[in-house]
Amino acid sequence: MDGVREQLSEMVSSLERRDGLVNSGATSPGVGGSKEPDMGNHSATRNRPRTYPYFRYLPYKVEDDTQRQKNLQDIINNLYIAVEAGDFSPGALHWTREIRNWLGLKFDPTKEQRIRLVKLYYELALAPGLDVTAAERFASMFMVLTKRKHYLRPNVDLILEWKPLFRELKVFVLPSEAGTVHTTNIKRNIRTLTKLCTFAQLYFEPQVIPAMLEEILPRFSTSFAEEAFVVVGLLNLLFPTAPPTSVDERLLPQHYLPALFHLWSLMNRSRAFDTTFLDLLSRLARDSLASPNVPFSDCGIYTQEQTSLIFTAILRMLDIPVGQATSPYSGSVDLSAGLAVLLERDQKKHPTAHHIARWIVMSLSPACLDSPTSILTKLEGLIQAVETFFHPSNSGGWTKTLHQLVYYLADFFVMRWNRESSGEMELPDERKLNEPLKRRFVVCLREVVFMGIYSKSGTAMNFALSTLQSLAFLEPDLILPGVLQRIYPSLQGLVEVHRTTSSLRALQVLSRIMVRTKGFRCHVTTMLGLALPGIDANDLEKTLYTLSYIQSVCYSIPLYDLTEGRDDVSGSMLASQWITSEVERMEQDGINVEVDYQNGLGDKDEELILRSSTSTFAEFVSTFLGKVFTLLENLPDAARVRSGSPEENVINTLPATFTPLFAALSPELYNIALNKVADFVSNHVIHQARDAMAFICSALCKVNPTKALKRLVPILIQSIRTEIDENGAASTRNTGSDVLPRDRGLVWNISMLSMCVVHVGDAVMDHKKALFDIADYMQQKCKGIPTVHVSNYVHHLLLNLTGTYICDYSLYEKDVYARGLGPNDWGMIPDPQRLNIAWHVPSRDEIEFAVELFKSQGGNAVRQLTALTDGTSHIKRIGTGKEWSDELSRNLVLLRLLLSGVSVLFDAEAASRDTNVSGRNDEDVDMPLANGHAPEDLDAETSLVSIEEVEENEARPTYKYPAGYLLADGDPLYEELHDLRQKAGELLHAVHEFLVQKQQDDVACFGPLYTAYRSWFIDVGIERSAHVLDRVTRLLTADIHPYKISGLRKEYPRPLLLRRANVYHLQRLRHNSYPRPKTELTRTLLLDLAQSSVSSYTEVRRNAQSAGEAALKAIIGGRPLVIPPLLQALEEGVAQNDFALIKGGMYALIFGTLSRTIARDWRYARRVIKAYISATTADKASVQKLCSAATLPIMDFGRPLERLVVLDRDIVRSISPSEDVSDKVRKVRAKVSKKRANVEIKMAALSDDLVDLAKISHWKKASRTAAVIISLGLRFESVASEKLVDLMVRGAIESHPGLRSLYGQALVALFSLIDTRASAQHKYENYITDNLYHPAKIKIQTKRDSPDWTSDYLASFASPEADYYVDHEHPGWLVWEKTMTAYKANPETDVEYDDVEQGTLDQIGKILDREWFSILFDYFKQEPRDAGADRFRMTNALLLYYAFQSLLHGSTAATFSDIKEETARIFGDGTDKHQHRAAAEILGALLSSAADVRLEIRTEVWEYVFPIIQRIFADGLTPENSSYWISCLHMILHGKDPRRSWPIVDSLASFRLDMSSNAAFKESSKIQLLCQCVSDLGWHFQLEKPIIDDFLTHIDHPYKGVREAMGGTLAVLYRTRYHESYKDVETFIDSQRKSSSIGMAPYQPSEDFSKTIHEIFDRLEKWRHQREPGQQTPSSYTSGGKTVLLWLDSALSSYECTELLRFFPNVFMEQLLHMMDIKEDQELQGLAYHVFRHLPNIPHRLGEDTELVDALIRIGRKSSLWHQRLRVLINMQVIYFRRLFLLPQTQQQDLFECVASMLEDTQLEVRLGASSTLSGMIRCSPVETRQRMIEELNERFTKMLVDSPLPKKAKSTVSAPSTGTSTPTPEHSKLVLTRHAAVLGLGALVQAFPYSSPPPSWIPGVLTTLANKANNDPGMVGKSVKSILSDFKKTRQDTWQMDLKAFTQEQAEDLDGVLWRSYFV
Repeated sequence: MDGVREQLSEMVSSLERRDGLVNSGATSPGVGGSKEPDMGNHSATRNRPRTYPYFRYLPYKVEDDTQRQKNLQDIINNLYIAVEAGDFSPGALHWTREIRNWLGLKFDPTKEQRIRLVKLYYELALAPGLDVTAAERFASMFMVLTKRKHYLRPNVDLILEWKPLFRELKVFVLPSEAGTVHTTNIKRNIRTLTKLCTFAQLYFEPQVIPAMLEEILPRFSTSFAEEAFVVVGLLNLLFPTAPPTSVDERLLPQHYLPALFHLWSLMNRSRAFDTTFLDLLSRLARDSLASPNVPFSDCGIYTQEQTSLIFTAILRMLDIPVGQATSPYSGSVDLSAGLAVLLERDQKKHPTAHHIARWIVMSLSPACLDSPTSILTKLEGLIQAVETFFHPSNSGGWTKTLHQLVYYLADFFVMRWNRESSGEMELPDERKLNEPLKRRFVVCLREVVFMGIYSKSGTAMNFALSTLQSLAFLEPDLILPGVLQRIYPSLQGLVEVHRTTSSLRALQVLSRIMVRTKGFRCHVTTMLGLALPGIDANDLEKTLYTLSYIQSVCYSIPLYDLTEGRDDVSGSMLASQWITSEVERMEQDGINVEVDYQNGLGDKDEELILRSSTSTFAEFVSTFLGKVFTLLENLPDAARVRSGSPEENVINTLPATFTPLFAALSPELYNIALNKVADFVSNHVIHQARDAMAFICSALCKVNPTKALKRLVPILIQSIRTEIDENGAASTRNTGSDVLPRDRGLVWNISMLSMCVVHVGDAVMDHKKALFDIADYMQQKCKGIPTVHVSNYVHHLLLNLTGTYICDYSLYEKDVYARGLGPNDWGMIPDPQRLNIAWHVPSRDEIEFAVELFKSQGGNAVRQLTALTDGTSHIKRIGTGKEWSDELSRNLVLLRLLLSGVSVLFDAEAASRDTNVSGRNDEDVDMPLANGHAPEDLDAETSLVSIEEVEENEARPTYKYPAGYLLADGDPLYEELHDLRQKAGELLHAVHEFLVQKQQDDVACFGPLYTAYRSWFIDVGIERSAHVLDRVTRLLTADIHPYKISGLRKEYPRPLLLRRANVYHLQRLRHNSYPRPKTELTRTLLLDLAQSSVSSYTEVRRNAQSAGEAALKAIIGGRPLVIPPLLQALEEGVAQNDFALIKGGMYALIFGTLSRTIARDWRYARRVIKAYISATTADKASVQKLCSAATLPIMDFGRPLERLVVLDRDIVRSISPSEDVSDKVRKVRAKVSKKRANVEIKMAALSDDLVDLAKISHWKKASRTAAVIISLGLRFESVASEKLVDLMVRGAIESHPGLRSLYGQALVALFSLIDTRASAQHKYENYITDNLYHPAKIKIQTKRDSPDWTSDYLASFASPEADYYVDHEHPGWLVWEKTMTAYKANPETDVEYDDVEQGTLDQIGKILDREWFSILFDYFKQEPRDAGADRFRMTNALLLYYAFQSLLHGSTAATFSDIKEETARIFGDGTDKHQHRAAAEILGALLSSAADVRLEIRTEVWEYVFPIIQRIFADGLTPENSSYWISCLHMILHGKDPRRSWPIVDSLASFRLDMSSNAAFKESSKIQLLCQCVSDLGWHFQLEKPIIDDFLTHIDHPYKGVREAMGGTLAVLYRTRYHESYKDVETFIDSQRKSSSIGMAPYQPSEDFSKTIHEIFDRLEKWRHQREPGQQTPSSYTSGGKTVLLWLDSALSSYECTELLRFFPNVFMEQLLHMMDIKEDQELQGLAYHVFRHLPNIPHRLGEDTELVDALIRIGRKSSLWHQRLRVLINMQVIYFRRLFLLPQTQQQDLFECVASMLEDTQLEVRLGASSTLSGMIRCSPVETRQRMIEELNERFTKMLVDSPLPKKAKSTVSAPSTGTSTPTPEHSKLVLTRHAAVLGLGALVQAFPYSSPPPSWIPGVLTTLANKANNDPGMVGKSVKSILSDFKKTRQDTWQMDLKAFTQEQAEDLDGVLWRSYFV
C-alpha cells in the first residue's frame, strides 16, 4: 500500500534524532521541572502532564485508570513471585515484557511504583550470578523507566547507589583488582554497562563525591599509563554532576575542579583525555545551571582560566590544519589506554561536538553580554578563527565536526530558550537567556551557516540546514533576509544547479517559520511559483526537494484565495509589484541586506499584500498538476520494487505531498484538481506511473470521499468493463512477471479503483452494488497477472469497510472554516488538547456488506481450490502448461488477501476454540499433546508432561484493553465469519497435503500457500502480516521530523496530530494480538509447516520456515509441538547424508526462535547437539558454513544455569503484594530447582558421551565437539568429569595444531577454574561476588603521615631484601591510602584445595609426565605455519605456567630435573630462532609460576633459570630472536615487584656501554632489554642514576642502533621518575585548589634535570664549534645531536612533554635550528625539523609561553641565517593559532609586528613565508584584533608603497650602447625590497579573506592601489601583484557577479585589463 519512505526521510533528515534513548544526556539541566504536581490521584504519576490526551481521542470507550492500575499491580505481583522464586528466564523476563507493553500504551505508573521498579531493575541488571542475556534485558528496562528526566527528579525522588556499577566495571578495567581471570564466567556486555551509567549517573547524589574520589583517585598513575585512562574513564561514567541540595563547600564544583584540571594536565597530547574531560565538564555545566547554590559568572560555573584552557582544548579537538603543523595529538599516548578504551562512549552517539556545544550553551547567561572575556566572546572568537574552514571550497576532515558543532550549538540554544520560556526549566532570573543575548548568538553563527548550506558534503549540508532552521526560529528577522537574498537568484536560474537544490532544501526547513513571520509570509506564494520548475523528470533529486517544500507549505497555509468578496484588493497586481521592488532592493543591497518588516511595513498594508498574493493559487494548482503529469509521463521504468532508486523515492513522496495539498485546497480549487485528475486518469495509461497515479487518486478521495468517488468510480468501472469486453484484457495466462501491453489498461484502472476505495470511510456504500458486481465480474473473467490486482482491490475494499481509522485531513477545525479563513490562520499552531477528530467506525451495513463480499469471493475461491485439488476442475494438471499452478496460486492469493482484509473482525477468543470439542476449560489446553499426539520416537520421559512443556504451554494471564472491536459473541455475523475462517484453514491443509503428495516439484505454488498460512495464523484482530503499525509509525516519524524543535512538544500541523491518534489506536490493536491457545486445526497446520521446513526444495523450505516462525509467535505452546518432527528430520538427514534435511533442520532449530526453547528443554537440546556434531562431517560447503555459524548458539546450550543470584532482599520485597504469596513462591522455586537439577544431570551425561566421541573422531568433528564439551563440562561444583579432564590434558599434545590449541585453552580454563574455586574457598557465592582469598595477599598500613615515607618506600626497591612485595604500580603514585595491597615474600601456606580440586589436580598430574612435556616442547619448537604466528605466544606460556605450578607443588609425574633436561634438549645449541622462541616461552612460564611458592623452591628455580637467561642476554641475542626475549622479560616483570626478579633486574641495570666494542647489535639489544625492564617496572625501578650518567657521558656513540636505543631509554627513564605521592585525597584536592583554579602545573623539572639539560646542550654547542663546516664524516656533534633528538622526540610525543617547556626558548630552539643547517647529515636535519615542529604543539598554560614567543621573535628578527628566520615563521603561526585563547594581547601584537617586519627581509623566501604567515594570522584572529591589525597594516604598507616610488627612467636622446649587464645599485635594491614588502603585505591582507563574499569594504581600495602603483614594476614586484590579483578572482569564480558590486565604477576601470585580460590582448 503506502510505499516505503525511509529513503526520503533519510535524505531529508539524516541528522541524528535528538530524542532517542542515546541522547538522554542532551536534555535539560538536572533538576528541571521541579514544580510540585497537583497531588490528585493521576498527577502523582508524572511531574509534567502529557501534551497529548491519547485516551480522549479514541472513537470508543476505554478502560478507566483503576483498571490499568489493577493490571499493573497484577503484573508487578507476578514479577515479584518470579524474582523471589529465582525464575528469571522466562518468568521475570515475561513480566518485564508485560510492563514494557503496559508503558507502551502510554499508561503511567504512579511515582511510587516507578521508583520501586527502577530500583528493582537497577538491582537485577547488576545482580551477581544472573544470566547475561537476562541481565541485559533488565538493564534495558531500567533505561526505559528512567528514559526521560521529568519522570523522576534526581536526588529528590530517586537516589541510586554507585558501588554496584563500579563493582561490575572493575571486572573489565581493573582486572588485577578483581582477582583471577574468569574464563568460565561469561562477562557482561561492557556497552550495556556504560549505557547504564549514562542513565544511572543522574541519580547518584553529590554527597558521594568524596567517597568516590577516595575510591577511584588512588588508582591513578602515569607510571603504567593505562591506569590513568581507566581512572578518568570511570570518573566520567560515575561522577555525580547533579548540584548539591545544601551549600556544602566540599560538594561545590570549584572545590574539586582544580584537581580534575590537574589530572587533565597529567596526560598531555591525548585525544581521549580531551574528549572525556569535555564530556564530564559539559555535563557538570548543564546540571549546575539551574542550581542557585552553585556560583555563576560570565563563564558559567567555571573561572576565566579554566574557560581559556577548555577553549584551547576545543581548538585542538576540531582538527583544524595550521600551516605545516603536525597534529596536536600524539598517537602513542592514546595507544597506551589499553583496557580503558572499553569505557569510552560511542563516538557516533556522543560526538565531541555535542559535548563542546553543551558546555558552551549551558554556560551562557546575560552576564556574558558586557564582559570582554566572557564565554560568548570566546565563542565568537572561536567561530571567527575557523570561519574559512566552513567554506564549501575548503572541505576536509574537519568539515563534519565543524558543522556538527554549529548544529548542536543552535540546537541546545533553542532547547534552552524554549524550556526557559515555557517554565519547564527553572533558573535563577539572572541566568535566563534574554533577547540581546539571543541576537548576538544568532549573529555569531549566521555567516558560517550560510556557507554551510552550500557544502559539498551531504552530511555537512544536512547539519547546516537544521542549524539554519534553529537560527531562523530564534531570530527570523536576522536570518530570513539573507536567505531570500540568496534564494531568489538561485531559483531564477542565475547560479549553479547545486545552489538551486540547496535553496529548495533551505526553503523547506524554513517554510513553517516564513509562513508565521510578518512580511516574509508575503514571499511564500512567489516562492511556490519559483519552485515549480524544480519538478523535472531529468533531475529527480531536485524534484524530491521541490515536492517536500510544497508539502511543508501545504501543511502550514490554506490554499484559499483571500481576495474573494473584498473590494480593497483584487488580483495579484499589488503583491507582484511589492515583490519586484523587494527583490530589486535585495539585489542592490547585496548580501548584507537588512529588512525590518516589523517596523517598516504597516499591518494593514502587509495584510493587503498577503491577500493579493493568494489570488495566484488557482494558477499554481493547475501548473503544479500539469508539471506532475508531465513528470509521470516521463518517468523511467522502475527497475525493481524497493530498490531505493530515485524514481521510487519520487513516487513515494508524491502521496506525502498530495495529501496535505488537496486537504489545503478551497472547494473551488478542489473541483479544478478533481477534474484534472479524473480527465488524466480516464485518458491516459502510463504503466510505469501506475502506483504514483493511484496514490494521487487515493489522496484526492481521502480528502473529500463523496465528491471524488461520485466522479471517479463510474468512469473507472466503465473503463474496466470496456477493457475486458472489447480489448480482451486478461483473457489468457502469461509467463514471467511483466504485465502484457494488452493488459496494461485494465491493470491501470483496477489500481486506480482499488486505491480510491481504501480508507475513505462510508462513502463507498453509495456505490455498493457497482463495486460488488465489478469484483465478481473480474474474478470470473480474468486470468494471469491482473488477477493479483483484482484480489488486491477486494482486499482494499474490505479494509475500508471493516477498519476503524481517521478520515479527517483538514488543516483546521470545522468552526474555523465556518467563520471563514483569513491571514491570521496562516501557520496557526493547533492545541493538541483541543482537537475534534472525525473517525470512521464501521456501521452494521458496512460489516454486512463486508461479510457478503467475503462470502461471495471466498466461497468462489474455496470452490475453485477444492475443484483444482480433487480433479473436478476443467483445468488439468497434465502436460507442460502451468495453467493449473496459476489458478491454484491465484486463488490462494485471493484467499490470503480476504483473510487479512477482514482480520479486524476476527476475535482471538473464537479463533482459539476447537470446533470439535466444546466447553473445554483452560486447564486442558495442553493435555492432548501429552496424551496422544506426542510423536512416538521420544524416550520414556515424555509420558509425563515435562516441566518445560507446561511452561511453553502455560496460558499466562493476558491484559486486553478496549480497541473498538465491533462484533459480539453469539452475533450471527460473528459465527459466520469464524466459521469461514475455520473452513479456510481446513482447505489450506488439504491443498498442502495434495501438493506434497502430487505436485511437490511445483515450487511456485508453495510460496502463496505458506504466505496464506502465515496470514491465517497471524492476522487475527489486526493485519499483522502487512506490518501496518510499523509502516504507519515510520511514515508519521518521517513527516513530523521537519516540525520537531528542541524544547517544544508536538507543535505539529493538525493532520499530523490526528495521525498520532490513529497510530495509537493501532498500538492498542497490536497490543491485544497476544499469542492464543492452540486448537486441533492449528496443530495440524503447524505440523504441515514443520514438514515443509525440511523440504528438498530451498524455496519451499525458506517460505515454510518464515511462515512457521511467524505462526509460532502467535500460538501458545506451538514450539514443543514442532520441535520433535524437525529434530527427527535433522537426525534422519544426518544419518542418510541428506543435505536438504540437514539444512532445513538446522535453520529451523538453531537459527530461529526455537533455539531458545531447545536450550531450556534438555530432552531436545541433547539430541540437537549430537545431530549438529554429526552434521559437521557433511561434505558440502553450504552445510559446513552453517555449522560454523551454529557453533556459538550450540555452545550457548551448554551454559550453566543460574545456581545462585545475589539480590538485595529489601529492594525485591519493596514490590511484594499485600496478600501472602509464599506458597506460590515455594512452588515455583521447587519447580525451577527441580528443572535445573534435571538439566545439569543431562548435561553431565551428554558431556561424557561426547568425550568418547571426540576421542575417535576426525579433527573437524572433534574440534566442534570439543568446543561444545568445554561449555558443557566445566562446572563450579564438580570442576570436570574424569573423562573430560583426561581428554583435555591428552588433547593438549594432540598432533593436529587446531585441536591442540583448542584443548590447550580448555586446559588453561580448567586450571584457572580450579584456582578460582580454591580462592573462593570452594563457595559459589564468593565466586560470583568476586570475594576471593589469596593466601599470600596482605594489607600493609602505610605511614603516610611521615614526611619521609615516600622516599623510604621507593628506596626499598633498590635492594633485593623485602618483607613483602608490592606488585601494583598505583599505590602512592598520586595519593596514599591508609593501606595498600602487598604479597608476602615467603608465604608459608599455600592455597588450600578441597577434595574435588585436589582429585582433579592429581588426575592431571598423573598424565603430566616427562613424555607429555617432551611432546609439548617439541610442538613449541616447530616452525609456525604463517609468519604472523612467529612471535612469543602468550597462550603457550600460560599453559606451561599452570602446568609448572602443579609441578612445583609436586603433584605431577614429571619432576623439575626432567624439565631441566627437556629444556636443555629443546634449546640445543641455540643457533636456530625457533629454539630461542620455545626456550623463551618455557623459561618465562617457569619463572612466573615460581612467583608465589615457598622460598626454597623459588630459589631452586631461579638458580637454574637465571644463568641461562644471563648467558643468552650476554651473548645469544640476534636480530631474529631478540623480540622473543623482550616478550619473555615483559612476562616476567610486568605488573610485578622488581625484587621478585632481582637477579634479572640487577644484571640489566648493571649494563654499561662498552665503547671499545664494535658489536653494535649486542649493545643496542641489551639497552632495549633494559628499556623494556624500566617501562615494565615504572617508578619502582630505582637503579637509574649510574645508567643515566653512563648514557649521558656517551651520547655521541658512533653506532646508530645504539644511539636509537639510548635515546628511547633515556626518555623512558626520565618519564618514569615522576610521581606526586600526596598524603591523601583530601590533601591532593586542597593543594590543587590553593594553587590555582586549574591546579598545579605538573612535570616541573627538578634542579638536577635542568642542570643535566643545560650541560648536554652546552656540550653540543662546544662540539658544534669543533666540527669543521662541510665535514662529511660523523662527528661528536652529529652523533650526540641525534641521540638527544631521539630522546626529545620520544619525550615530546608523550604525556610528560610539558617537563621540557622551560627549555624551549633559550636552550632547544637555536640548537635545533643549527642542526637543521647541517646539510651533510640529512638524518640529523630531518630529526631536528621533526622535533622543531613538535614545539608549538606542546600545551602551555596561561603566561607560560612569553619567553617562547620572545625567542621566536628574536630569532626571526636577528638571526644571521635566513633558513632559521624562515623556519621560525612555521612555528609562529601555529603558536598563534593554538594559543588563541591564552596569548595576552601585547604578545599577539608583538608577533604581528615581527611578521610584518620580516616582510622586509633581504631573502625572498623569508618574505614570501612572512606574507603567508601574516595572512594566516589575520584570518584566525578575533574580529576586534583583526580589524585593528588590518587598519594599521593597510595604512603602513600603502604608505610604504606610495613613499618609495620607482625612479622614472631617464629619457636621454643619445643612449649609450647597452652592455646588457647593468648591476642594480644598493639604493635601487633597497627600494625594490621595500616595494616588494609593501606589495606582499597588502597581498597578505587580501589573501586573508579568500572566501568572504562580497569582499570586505577595504579590499577594492587595496587592489586598486596595487594595480595602479605596482602592477608595472619589473621583476618580482610586478609578478607578485599579478599573482595576488589573479588569485583574488580565481577563488571567487562562483560569486563573481555579486562580488563585482563591491567595487565602484572607477575601481573597476582601474582593475580592468589587470584583473581580467581582454580576449584580444
